Amino acid sequence: MAEEYFKDGTVSGVGEYLDGERHGPWTFYFKNGSVKARGSYDSGQLDGEWIWHRESGGLLQQGVFVDGLQHGRWQRWHDTGNRLDDGFFERGKKSGEWVTYDTAGIEVKRKVYR
Repeated sequence: MAEEYFKDGTVSGVGEYLDGERHGPWTFYFKNGSVKARGSYDSGQLDGEWIWHRESGGLLQQGVFVDGLQHGRWQRWHDTGNRLDDGFFERGKKSGEWVTYDTAGIEVKRKVYR
């Protein structure tokens, strides 16, 4: 298990390396020790599902990567805990219908990407 550190010596990330690249599951932390992000790498590229948190603990965003590109469903949240937007990526580009919400969680926009 490898560890990465902030300048002050606190742990910023924990995971494995393969041939000098991040590989396999990784967890990243804020300086206060709470989890910032969790996900996996494949030979240095983001791979599979990733989840990011706010320093306060709430969700920030989650989605899937394939070959280092966003691919599949993505969701983001306001700091209120309500969803900000929801949609799909295809090989790094927004695809299909995306729905955006205000801070109260009320739908404010729908847009279709091709």
